[in-house]
Amino acid sequence: MNRESIDTLKGIGEKTGKLFQKIGVFTIGDLLEYYPREYDTYEEPSPIGELKPDRIMTVAGMLHKTPDVKRYSHIQVITATLKDGTGSLQLTWYNMPYLHSTLKAGMKAVFRGRVVKKSGRLTMEQPEVFTAEAYGEVIHSMQPIYGQTKGLSNKTIVKAQKQALGLRQVVRDYMPGDLRKKHELAEYNFAIEHIHFPTDRKELLFARKRLVFEEFFFFLMAVRRLKEGRNEKRSAYSLKLSPEVEALKNSLPYSLTKAQNKVLLEIQEDLTAGRVMNRLIQGDVGSGKTIIAILALLETAYNGYQGALMVPTEVLARQHFESMTELFTQYHIDKKPVLVTGSMTAKEKREAYKKIASHEADIIVGTHALIQEKVVYDNLALVITDEQHRFGVSQRELLGKKGEEPHVLVMSATPIPRTLAIIIYGDLDISVIDELPADRLPIKNCVVDTGYRSKAYDFMKKEVAAGRQAYVICPMVEASEMMEGENVVDYTKALRSALPGIPVEFLHGKMKPKEKNAIMERFACGEIKVLISTTVIEVGVNVPNATVMMIENAERFGLAQLHQLRGRVGRGKHQSYCILVNGSEQNETKERLEILNKSNDGFFIASEDLKLRGPGDIFGIRQSGDLEFKLGDIFTDANILKTVSDEVNLLFQKDSELEMEDHRELRGKLEEYLEKSYGKLNL
Repeated sequence: MNRESIDTLKGIGEKTGKLFQKIGVFTIGDLLEYYPREYDTYEEPSPIGELKPDRIMTVAGMLHKTPDVKRYSHIQVITATLKDGTGSLQLTWYNMPYLHSTLKAGMKAVFRGRVVKKSGRLTMEQPEVFTAEAYGEVIHSMQPIYGQTKGLSNKTIVKAQKQALGLRQVVRDYMPGDLRKKHELAEYNFAIEHIHFPTDRKELLFARKRLVFEEFFFFLMAVRRLKEGRNEKRSAYSLKLSPEVEALKNSLPYSLTKAQNKVLLEIQEDLTAGRVMNRLIQGDVGSGKTIIAILALLETAYNGYQGALMVPTEVLARQHFESMTELFTQYHIDKKPVLVTGSMTAKEKREAYKKIASHEADIIVGTHALIQEKVVYDNLALVITDEQHRFGVSQRELLGKKGEEPHVLVMSATPIPRTLAIIIYGDLDISVIDELPADRLPIKNCVVDTGYRSKAYDFMKKEVAAGRQAYVICPMVEASEMMEGENVVDYTKALRSALPGIPVEFLHGKMKPKEKNAIMERFACGEIKVLISTTVIEVGVNVPNATVMMIENAERFGLAQLHQLRGRVGRGKHQSYCILVNGSEQNETKERLEILNKSNDGFFIASEDLKLRGPGDIFGIRQSGDLEFKLGDIFTDANILKTVSDEVNLLFQKDSELEMEDHRELRGKLEEYLEKSYGKLNL
């Protein structure tokens, strides 16, 4: 049943099916694992006198008179006035003419919607209408809110989820009973149902704990399999240190930091030790990982082998290629880099493939296009992947298979506390670059509320007038029905009005790759002055001319992720600034953001983030993108992660092949997980 197509559900035709595919849902099983992004709790009605703007709230009262209907070009606007003992409130609906006949003067009802401030007075826009009895039935209940796409509403997803839950087959729980009992984990069928439709917060947390435990469990079992498959493998590419690389290092116009030298030495020891290197470089944004990667690639090239650098975006690949070419020309290095990206023409690709196969190219730089079947390498000895979790283990493995067990180096700018990094990157040795080059100007930070926006816009105008550029980050692509927060599309319209004459564009993950690349190229060359984006910008591009990073709804992001975003600026010689706009009035949020305000050290911030997260702190502040767990968050769920790590170690000690009767179903589930997550790899 779970493998059946999504369009076998009632009410989902070809058009809606395609919209579901846009959010990564192809089968009923995919739908059941498409978890809510957050939950909407139906609270007690508030007195009108206590309403606050920019929030979803509920009020109860009496309609003062029958609603007015006005037409403005293509829009019909219906307005009504609601009164209670504490004040009056304007209610506004758009294009809902039938309400004129259903809402009457003197009628008592409950209204729920977003409260906004317009012309100095509060208005509730597009509220839902309930009788007191109907609202009494949903009060305190938790309604799921899912990630949406244009044309696919939350209501449609909820309806499909209910249908899928009703049709699914009850499965036998594959998690060993003693493990469930020991850690008080919900039974699987209960968890999958109540993660979507919990009756209260306690039930939600119980269901979530089980699913997060499971997510970490299979991930760490897969990592363990990877590690066992690689342990101490002899390398076909044992290198000798080349004097040319040492000469280049000494000729650079800057000295490597102590941390950079230490990490370079660790890599060189791996490359010359005769065994396959599997190493992670963790380095804060701007700590100088790229030059270390280039030196490692040159060590490989001077030994007569090829090296490859795979990065997550085409713009970044092109930037690495161009800076490498410039460096090699400047220092008369006779090794040839070549670029491979998906958007190259068929002729350009053919020429690049020819150079790679004939070893005319020593270093290959590109995106996931590097792992396509048509790319044939000649003695690929070193594979470097940048921001590995953006690719997933499968693509790293496929690139690895392009050579005869090449050395693998993974670079990550995500600051994860060492205790967690050892667990998550269990198949890799870990190196850390924990200091910044001396010439970096520290970024100036400020945490402000939404009332500061106009001043921030004025500041951006000044920076643009001085020849600089700016980023604005919003948490969402488009406005959803009930979710609070600035969104990229509407924000761009507003900012274009606020910054007349300044080129403002937007970027988000749902755009086609070609569109994204074109926008990023135009921003990189300075044509676009202000770029409004979702977090897709995190690993985007190096624009030294960008000096302002403004993050809306900063409270919705984890500290480590905010630090990543901030790292997009401060890359050039000019002073840079980060403006964190806090849309929440809670003291805890202000305290959390103050940590970022006071420190530019990613590892300190990550460890503080880890201390601050509590087991119930699960909404709005996921480190989105990190290893792409669907539910789990390595900060919020650090304790579960550590527990799971211990249990996986114990399990492999007892039964490394999962052959015991109690573990047969678990073995089947692990194989299914590996196939689904990482493709059919020999793990």
